[in-house]
Amino acid sequence: MDDTNIFTLTPMSQNISLQPGQVYTGSITVANPANAAKDFNYKVEISPYSVVGEDYTADLITQNNRSQISKWIKIENPTGTLKPNDVTKVNFTITVPENAPAGGQYAALLVSSADNNVSNNGITINNVFEMASLIYANVTGKMVHEGEVSEILVPGFITNTPITTNTIVKNNGNSHEFAEIAIEVKNLFNETVYPVSGESGITSEIIMPETTRLITRNINDVSPLGVYHVTETVNYLGQDTVAYKTVMVCPVWFMALLLVTATAIIVAIVRSILSHRKNKSA
Repeated sequence: MDDTNIFTLTPMSQNISLQPGQVYTGSITVANPANAAKDFNYKVEISPYSVVGEDYTADLITQNNRSQISKWIKIENPTGTLKPNDVTKVNFTITVPENAPAGGQYAALLVSSADNNVSNNGITINNVFEMASLIYANVTGKMVHEGEVSEILVPGFITNTPITTNTIVKNNGNSHEFAEIAIEVKNLFNETVYPVSGESGITSEIIMPETTRLITRNINDVSPLGVYHVTETVNYLGQDTVAYKTVMVCPVWFMALLLVTATAIIVAIVRSILSHRKNKSA
C-alpha cells in the first residue's frame, strides 16, 4: 500500500514586484482531497530556485545572486494537519533588504509530508513526494531588458507526427521576461488545422535572466500524411520574430509504397523496351 499523501497546491507560481525595504505578504493554498485515506501532516520549506541548461532543469539546491530571496522569506504556519477535504492557507512574508540588488529573485516553497518515515509491513520507507510553488520576483531599481530570439527551428520533412518546433530565446538582462509563442498551421487548401476552433495557439514562456532557453512545441492536430504551412510568431521584449516553413509529413510505409510502385514501373518500362527491340530485330 502506498501511504504517500497526494495533495493539491495552488498557485504553482507567483509573479510579484518588490521594492527595497518592503515587507510583502502572500500565501499558498494546500488541500487534502475529499477521497484521501488519512489526515495529511504537511510541512512547508523554503529553497533557492534556479535553472540549469537550455532545457531549464530545476535546481532547488544551489544558492546564487538570483536566489537570495530564499533567505528573505519566513513561513507563518510551516506545519499543520489537514483532514480529508480540508483546505488551509499557508502565509509567508518577504522582508526585502534596503540594499537588495535590482532584478530577478527566485525561490520555491516546497510542500511535503511532515511524516519523515512511513512504516509499510514492517519496512520503513521515506515519504518523499513534494510539490513546489515557485516565486518569481523582480526587485525594482536599474532594470536591464536585453535579449533575442536566436533561432526558430521548424522541420521541412518528417515521417510521423507531431510537427515539432524548437525556439531558442536568450535573456541577457537582469530580470525575467516572457516570450509569447503563436503557431498557426494550414493545409494545402489554406484551411487552418491548428489551432483548432476555440483555442488561441499561444503560449507564454518565462525566460530567466542571463539564461538561454529551448522551448519545444508539438502540434498533433495534423494528418500523418500531407503538406502543411507552419507559421510561428514569437513576441519577445516588444518585438515579433516570424518563421515560415512548408512541412511535408510522409510516413515510412508511404515512402516504401512509392518505392515499390516506382520500381515496378521501371521494371515494366525496361521489359517493354527489351521486348520492342526483340520484335524489331525479328
